[in-house]
Amino acid sequence: MNRQDPEPEDLLTVGEVSARTGVAVSALHYYESLGLIASTRTGGNQRRYPRHMIRRIALVVVAKRLGIPLADVADVFTTLPLDRMPTRHEWQRVSNTWKRALEQRRRSIESLERELTGCIGCGCLSMKACYLLNPNDELAQEGPGARRVT
Repeated sequence: MNRQDPEPEDLLTVGEVSARTGVAVSALHYYESLGLIASTRTGGNQRRYPRHMIRRIALVVVAKRLGIPLADVADVFTTLPLDRMPTRHEWQRVSNTWKRALEQRRRSIESLERELTGCIGCGCLSMKACYLLNPNDELAQEGPGARRVT
């Protein structure tokens, strides 16, 4: 077979996958230990990765850039097949899951921003009344007096 005409079922060495994705070999081994990607072994016990693993690895890289923890990536990837290339619908489902998570994170950050702006505007930084220092007055349940300063 000519190397210029790769087939989807071609297997790639760990070095080839690393070169194609920009991900260190050690990271690929780690991702495999987490079940994010999978390889087969040659008779000489060398890893070989199906080509479709490159897309999974690319999504791990994107998820890391977006601040999505690897545990969350692993949860979503459990819905994707390891033994074949996922369908467009399967990838779209993953994308929608992450989109919802990012929207929730954005809402949380915007809420914190509003609270911080109010806190700076107030200037009190009261341990008793400040929502940022004492959300929902949770510390009051522990009784009177200082709870954070010992």
